[in-house]
Amino acid sequence: MNTSLFRRIICLIALLSCIGFVRAQEYKYEIGGMVGTSYYMGDLNKNSFFKGMNPSAGIVFRYTPNFRWAVKTDLLWGRASGSTDGLENEFPNQATASFSRSFFEVGGQMEFNFMPYSDKFAYLNTKRFSPYILFGIGVTVAPGNETFASLNIPLGIGAKYKVANRLNLGLEFSFRKLFGDSFDVTDGNNAFLDNPYGISGSAFKNKDWYSLLMFSVTWDFGLRCRTCNNRYSSGSF
Repeated sequence: MNTSLFRRIICLIALLSCIGFVRAQEYKYEIGGMVGTSYYMGDLNKNSFFKGMNPSAGIVFRYTPNFRWAVKTDLLWGRASGSTDGLENEFPNQATASFSRSFFEVGGQMEFNFMPYSDKFAYLNTKRFSPYILFGIGVTVAPGNETFASLNIPLGIGAKYKVANRLNLGLEFSFRKLFGDSFDVTDGNNAFLDNPYGISGSAFKNKDWYSLLMFSVTWDFGLRCRTCNNRYSSGSF
């Protein structure tokens, strides 16, 4: 291939990539609240989804650089609980245990929208509704007699819908992978849950998890183009 033509093609691809990146929603930011439920998965709940559900709530802030991506931070409170009652597997010496505790989380995630998310710019094939995936990192702290603190890795899916020009509704389900096996240890009565079988684990084995199912309402702010509203009302777009 001719070197000059190849360079032109590379420049064109780079230009189109840049144009695609700067196409963005009308507003830069979202802020709002979340309510929902949380539950724990660990030694007292190996694989049952939505077992022992507890309340959870939080606040959420997003920065939206373009239609496809969002950078989210959250501050969450929730409760987690578990018990050997009804558990199929048995612990050594037929030990029994239960726990219930509150936890707090601060974290950040990247969200990827499967659809270009906006209620405007129809000529760019934008959609009011979009499913999305998320991933990131956070910190979980559960205070008490035996305080637990750990990094967490959030992974999840969700869907968002722009009800009106600045109002968004969302539903999100996510897992938090913890780097510790003592999330369910609150006192001496359940201390054996830190390592009930005496088997050492790696960073990803024999560690606790918790999950969140959250409903959110957010409000857009931070207008990118101060004259956009005038353009929309005059039909320039």
